[in-house]
Amino acid sequence: MTETIGFIGLGDLGRPIAANLLAAGYGLRVHNRTAAKADALVAQGAHRADRAVDAVRAGGIVATLLWDDASVEEVVTRDGFLERLGPGGVHISMSTVSPEGSKRLAALHAAHGCQFVEAPVFGRPEAAVARQLWIVCAGAQAAKDRVRPVLEAMGAREIFDFGEAIGAATTLKLLGNFLLISAAQSLTEGLSMVEKSGFDPRAALDMLTRTLFPSPIYQTYGRMIVEKSGGFSQSPIPAKDLGLFTAAADQLGAPAPLASLLLELRTRGA
Repeated sequence: MTETIGFIGLGDLGRPIAANLLAAGYGLRVHNRTAAKADALVAQGAHRADRAVDAVRAGGIVATLLWDDASVEEVVTRDGFLERLGPGGVHISMSTVSPEGSKRLAALHAAHGCQFVEAPVFGRPEAAVARQLWIVCAGAQAAKDRVRPVLEAMGAREIFDFGEAIGAATTLKLLGNFLLISAAQSLTEGLSMVEKSGFDPRAALDMLTRTLFPSPIYQTYGRMIVEKSGGFSQSPIPAKDLGLFTAAADQLGAPAPLASLLLELRTRGA
């Protein structure tokens, strides 16, 4: 590989994804607000970008994996980011953001002649290390064709194409996260009841995930719950993503009573 990729956002998921690009032979320019999070990648051969815009090459490919709409918009609207990316450039947005926010971002890119591809990720950091991520994408076909090898190198086990309409991939990501959070909440309540009954929650989980629920989500999160590891109950991610889901549903006039209840539970720490 000869192309150099810009990568912005080196959190728990971003770091192994960026490391996969290096391992695949891509050049890499990395930026993170907390600069120390780039140290290991720089030691492996990545170039440190002091500003987000410094990770961008004219006409190149840059990926962002950030917290929310505001953090992505802040990056692309500062320091001439889009002007530098310019015609022929492609921005891969891997963050979990709102569909409307994604559409705003796409319009900003179009005004500067560059392409915007939604590519949110399903998978925990250990799945990135194992190259077992699922990535959903939407955007102009030519741009998706160009970045597909990059997504594969990032650790995609499978890539699902949801067409050219921006908002489709982010909607699917919000749906997936809503279902995941619902499953985790159900598992937490159910396994707690089993444990308080004096029975072995591990045995219950083993039986259920080998029969009725042979799903990676039930297996992975169930194991985290019975082992009391992973910090799911303390994570701010579910509340953030449920907020995005309920806001999108409300905007569309789609009923979302369960998502609203889950958001209320997460907000009050239940």
